[in-house]
Amino acid sequence: MTPKCDVYLVAGGRFHDIDFARLTLLKLLADRDEPYVQVGADFSNTEQILASNFLVTYTCDIRPTLEQQATLKTFLEKGGRWFALHGTNSLLDFDTTGGPIEAFGVTIPGVPYAPDLAPDYMALIGTRFITHPPIQAFRVTVTQPDHPLVAGISDFTTEDEPYCCEVIGDIDILLESRYSSKTMSALPDGWDDPERVHPQMYLKKVGRGEILYLMLGHCCGRFDMQPIMQECDSVRCSWDLPVYDELLKRGISWGIGYTSR
Repeated sequence: MTPKCDVYLVAGGRFHDIDFARLTLLKLLADRDEPYVQVGADFSNTEQILASNFLVTYTCDIRPTLEQQATLKTFLEKGGRWFALHGTNSLLDFDTTGGPIEAFGVTIPGVPYAPDLAPDYMALIGTRFITHPPIQAFRVTVTQPDHPLVAGISDFTTEDEPYCCEVIGDIDILLESRYSSKTMSALPDGWDDPERVHPQMYLKKVGRGEILYLMLGHCCGRFDMQPIMQECDSVRCSWDLPVYDELLKRGISWGIGYTSR
């Protein structure tokens, strides 16, 4: 008899089309018979997280409390699997000391930055978002072609947010990119280094559990940039690629426990 897998999906935050991501992930989970899925907008339902086998997160600027961070660590240590997507490691703010500024044709409250407000949380995940240049095309390389999560997948080009992240601790990189001003525009200061590895998908063990992190997957709807912009272009980035759909499906299979490794 196939065991039931209790899944908790956290989809919440700002500057992203959370509804689109939530619905897409729920449809992928619904294609499987095993999962029983509950949904939250943040990490506040600690009881349900601990009762689950599999955690899936698509968030941006969701800031877990110290209690919630401890819950996430316990969830992993006892054997839980966590499929983290895109902005799960992103905390965002604006430095307003100099007043509003013009950037990319819009007025923003101040200089955007990623405050280091939850170091234990970022250490648990294994990376911390620092910045990203504008959405653009870049190459993604498979680093472990024999690993079941990426086996049969070829290197590919996507148009997405090229995340610049601090790597914290040991991670097992499955997909990577290299950023250079020769192939990419508007790289932030200090990130123009063609030798630096930027993980796009990786595994990280925590106790008896494990995290699978997929950096790709920005999406934004017409009104999702308010109050900075009243309206913006809708973008789906990597979500439009068949290879991204395949990566999501494999991540879900991995979390449910049926990916042979």
